[in-house]
Amino acid sequence: MPQVKFEDLLNAGVHFGHLKRKWNPAMAPYIFMERNGIHIFDLHKTAAKIEEAANALKQIAKSGRKILFVATKKQAKDIIAEKVSAVKMPYVVERWPGGMLTNFPTIRKAVKKMTSIDKLMQDPSWNSLSKREKLQITRQRAKLEKTLGSIQDLTRLPAAMFVVDVMKENIAVKEAVRLNIPVFGIVDTNSDPSNIDYVIPANDDATKSIELIVDVMVKAIEEGIQERKAEQKNESGAKAKAKKDEPKRKRARKEAPKVEKAASVKPEEGPTEEKKEETK
Repeated sequence: MPQVKFEDLLNAGVHFGHLKRKWNPAMAPYIFMERNGIHIFDLHKTAAKIEEAANALKQIAKSGRKILFVATKKQAKDIIAEKVSAVKMPYVVERWPGGMLTNFPTIRKAVKKMTSIDKLMQDPSWNSLSKREKLQITRQRAKLEKTLGSIQDLTRLPAAMFVVDVMKENIAVKEAVRLNIPVFGIVDTNSDPSNIDYVIPANDDATKSIELIVDVMVKAIEEGIQERKAEQKNESGAKAKAKKDEPKRKRARKEAPKVEKAASVKPEEGPTEEKKEETK
């Protein structure tokens, strides 16, 4: 598990919040001080929260479930797309499609539509279509790819959601809360942390700050995936060994001497005193 260093947080500008006049009082426990009209985060608390969130994400990844990353703001889009795709987790970096979670079956139909277009383009009948029809289908495919391409492998609702700016992605957060999906979020001083299960108090505007935190989360997820693979490998090895040793165990059972139970014989009862008297 990667350790979060205080110096790295400081250098990345994680401690800078918003202007004092824009703050949300609910973020008071995470604020260390105010300087030049700007709130400063308590980085010791931030580091502890980052590790807590990373450990939780690691366990989710280890269980084989998916974590959805949401970041549509300009500073975070490229970071999320690059780092999250490396661990094959779904992400949304374009406009959040309303009802993506609460109306998930409809979203899945749109993803299947994209797959059907791919099959059509590989079919010989594709060549028989006119240029106009091809252009329309290609544009439709490109539009679907832009909005839903990154969640193509999300066949069921995610086990958790990671949000870079909880204020900007408030619709996504509301949908997750409604479906009882745990929300991990980078929360700035102007945001409300009440609906966030794992609050990471930090600067959600600086590129370096976002990159540092997302990098820690992705590494934790990667560790969870690797541990899951190792456990599955050990289990499959143990099953293969048991299957290989099964004929030997059967042979040993057949060759083992059968022990017969001795029949219990009741001792003969002698004549009672009453019978002795009658004979006399």
